[in-house]
Amino acid sequence: MGNVHVLDHPLIQHKLTHIRDKNTGTKEFRELVDEVAMLMAFEITRNLPLQETTIDTPVMEAKAKILAGKKIGLIPILRAGLGMVDGVLKLIPAAKVGHVGLYRDPETLKPVEYYIKLPSDIEERELIVIDPMLATGGSANDAIASLKKRGAKNIRLMCLIAAPEGVEVIKEAHPDVDIYLAAMDEKLDDHAYIVPGLGDAGDRLFGTK
Repeated sequence: MGNVHVLDHPLIQHKLTHIRDKNTGTKEFRELVDEVAMLMAFEITRNLPLQETTIDTPVMEAKAKILAGKKIGLIPILRAGLGMVDGVLKLIPAAKVGHVGLYRDPETLKPVEYYIKLPSDIEERELIVIDPMLATGGSANDAIASLKKRGAKNIRLMCLIAAPEGVEVIKEAHPDVDIYLAAMDEKLDDHAYIVPGLGDAGDRLFGTK
């Protein structure tokens, strides 16, 4: 059963405060998102399985632990998800990266898929879907459904902030998916923006309006 994990590590919370601040410029915003993604990846990978191996230290032969070959796939939802990928890759450089392109139709507010490119072996990988904002839940819901349709079985969702409405949508549609957040915010406003939120993550990452 999917669980919601709010990662309340002091460094994550401190950096998230600066990410939310409207006076934080594009360069600093990008760096902070990268750092928080790396810290979140540290928490998300806490339960990866280990196996024992034998190595020679400079002193003697010793038994030691390594990751048990569980392959990771990172799936950022374009475009804002791109801002968190490098931070995760710093910790898991062997991960493969796929991309799902979605935009929200301004009339219907429904997500439309315009691009998808995935590693060929996604059914064998532990996938982390990445999107800074879980607002209505529409984009993440569609991205996860697309991955499942293509054979993915083990999926986690990683977001900076979420509205309770979006979390409920994912829990309802994908009860097998664990959700990892830096913060659960109050609600959505009438324009489906997260309150208090951090504005438009894509615009702030890439300096667009």
